[in-house]
Amino acid sequence: MIKVTTPSTRPGVGMQRVMSRTARSRPVPGNAVRLVLDAGALDAMLDVITGAERWVHFENYIIRSDETGWRFAEAWLAAAQRGVSVRVLYDWLGSRGTSRQLWRTLRAAGVEVRSFNPPRVLDVLANLTRDHRKLVVADGIRAIVGGMCIGNEWAGDASREVRPWRDTAVEIEGPAAAALDQSFATLWTQARGALPSEEHATDVPASGEAAVQVVAGVPGRGRVFRMLELLAAGCTERLWITDAYLVAPRRLSRVFIDAAREAVDVRLLVPGSSDIPVVRNLTRIGYRDLLRAGVRIYEWNGPMLHAKSLVVDGRWVRIGSSNLNASSLLGNYELDVFIDGSALAEEAEQRFRRDIARSTEIRRLLPRRPGRLGYVLPGSLGREEPEISADTHRRTARERRRQAAIALRTVAAGARRSFFGPISLGLVLAGTFFFILPQVSAYAFGVILLWLAIGAGYEAFRRRAR
Repeated sequence: MIKVTTPSTRPGVGMQRVMSRTARSRPVPGNAVRLVLDAGALDAMLDVITGAERWVHFENYIIRSDETGWRFAEAWLAAAQRGVSVRVLYDWLGSRGTSRQLWRTLRAAGVEVRSFNPPRVLDVLANLTRDHRKLVVADGIRAIVGGMCIGNEWAGDASREVRPWRDTAVEIEGPAAAALDQSFATLWTQARGALPSEEHATDVPASGEAAVQVVAGVPGRGRVFRMLELLAAGCTERLWITDAYLVAPRRLSRVFIDAAREAVDVRLLVPGSSDIPVVRNLTRIGYRDLLRAGVRIYEWNGPMLHAKSLVVDGRWVRIGSSNLNASSLLGNYELDVFIDGSALAEEAEQRFRRDIARSTEIRRLLPRRPGRLGYVLPGSLGREEPEISADTHRRTARERRRQAAIALRTVAAGARRSFFGPISLGLVLAGTFFFILPQVSAYAFGVILLWLAIGAGYEAFRRRAR
């Protein structure tokens, strides 16, 4: 008897259906894709703006008013002057330090600018939700998505030996760009904007062979979280991860550990120094469990590593704005793409190899104890020097202010101390303040409780009205 292969039984079809249901989106075929890295990604974004003929939709968590921010402002102004509709969406919290002059200049020239989620006094929980996406789309045909924000950190300054932050984005040309544009339209509407019908792309022709799945992260939905779990659980050979602020939820760490124990080559590349040292220390707390399972961990030695990417089995590539922590995976609006394409995967793996060659590998050193006792005791961590020394990089004032030492003792043994120490100090100071000024402290505490109570009541009323 000859078995007939139906669409539901073809290899890979079932897995693809599971991924589509998980992401609430389907792969879009017919796209040309290419990696754009570091400062070159900023140039590519400017090129997308310059080449736009009908509209530019730009969305980013951070848009600074430094030299790089004004460089983009000039590109938006030039586009508006030639008749292109330009819309810019920024997050209020991420861009809170941006000069109002930049926004006024753009609006005066006809660029529509909107702030996402400005502070709301009563809606307490909503203030925690941020738009962490990074996207530019031109005409619904060409787009760039990744981890790049707009500021001098990402541009660097060769004249002062300041290297750009290490970051990754992907340029997409084809029908998937229209799907990315739709994600912009959703948040633009949420920011009380309205897109005219002529700014919705339809019938975008194919430009390549890559299939791109757009995953628009929404607070509380965990779409990217579940997609990462699915890919990590299904990988058979290699799982290579680059992440800027890795504090993976226990469930995700468990998948990495299980994959490594089943002989999958699991590697993590994380910053050696970070613009947010407390997150770096939280990352290090989980080193021992991962290393014990066979996961290989590398700490990047160059300027800040801000990339968020993943390569699975030389086939799947994930690039976007989501960091592997609860804030990104469950709390923010994020935007990632999962690309099924061996050519891009090969390019991403080559870049990963170059990065780890310039990184320090963290190794678990077993204690000198006889028999199985040596495997039971926690042991210490060692550092293996990189194959290639890092290029000269003069850190900016912003990096110097936020950077912590990378001494070996802090790598693991001091990680918990580095995190809980400031918490302890903060609680001591708060307790001291209550003893010294009890009346003032009571009034301040009472005001905070009343504010939270009113916010909770407002949330309850709003949910009941829904």
